[in-house]
Amino acid sequence: MSFLNGLTVSLRAVEPNDASTLFIWENNRLNWRVSHTEVPFSMHNIHQLIEQFSNLRNSGQLRLMIDRKESGKPVGTIDLFDVNFKHGFATIGILIADDADRGQGIASEALSLCIAYCRDELELRNLQCFVQSDNVPSINLFRKLGFQEVGIRKEWYIYNGKLTDEIAFQLCLKNQKEESI
Repeated sequence: MSFLNGLTVSLRAVEPNDASTLFIWENNRLNWRVSHTEVPFSMHNIHQLIEQFSNLRNSGQLRLMIDRKESGKPVGTIDLFDVNFKHGFATIGILIADDADRGQGIASEALSLCIAYCRDELELRNLQCFVQSDNVPSINLFRKLGFQEVGIRKEWYIYNGKLTDEIAFQLCLKNQKEESI
């Protein structure tokens, strides 16, 4: 059952029956570069993560499944982590799992829904994200949705022997709400 609905996507809580899908996505080595994963996940690990995601206030983490509305097919996830309710901020990340689902506006719509949820329901004031400097689609996505570049960590990652910078982005949700009024 989804709780955030857009025109073409919906966001919902992770359910135990999503474990097989998450197992495939988390163990896809092509995704490891952006998820900072270094070792495979066991199905037991996936079930533990699903349990953690069920209590945002205790774990400081929330994963939402991104489903296509017309088919109900899960196509990705949005993660909130390092959620700090005292200071009103969280880190956000998004994954559209398959190349075939990318470049269709799914990430933009899903991220917009999540931003509104963070602002209006969770009453957060700021979101941040960190993107590798050669991940142009993600950089463009976050900029399109109003995230501002606030810093660069030089030569932060090594991938296939190549050093890559990391760009830090921030979205002030109070400003974003005022602009949408």
